[in-house]
Amino acid sequence: MILWLKALHIFVMLAWMAGLFYLPRLFVYHAMTTSQEAKQQFIIMERKLWWFVTPFAILTLVFGIWLIISYGAAWFAASTWLHVKIALMIGVYAYHFYLYKLLRDFAADRNRHGHKFYRVINELPVLVILAVVILAVVKPI
Repeated sequence: MILWLKALHIFVMLAWMAGLFYLPRLFVYHAMTTSQEAKQQFIIMERKLWWFVTPFAILTLVFGIWLIISYGAAWFAASTWLHVKIALMIGVYAYHFYLYKLLRDFAADRNRHGHKFYRVINELPVLVILAVVILAVVKPI
């Protein structure tokens, strides 16, 4: 049973991350365009993508909690690597909702950032996810 939970946790996390990596890329293109027609199309694409990946974010959390419960309290208490991973994941969830704020700003024509800002925020989560994967697989601490 635990292996199935792990597989589902990894799958929904991958689906979620794919969306989190693509949404800021849409913001890059959105920030670069001057066409009102293109801006409206980006608003639709960004909203649909955010709402498509949000259930994967929820399922990532559900399967993660289910795994912790399955392993038990003693395992959780002894798993320092998991505590660090959870702290990093709280940051990823904050990032997820920050992207929603940015999406709303674009939809209301209140974008205050240039395409370079969106390029940077598109790349930063890669490092966090790398750390999360290393923690989960290698368990260095």
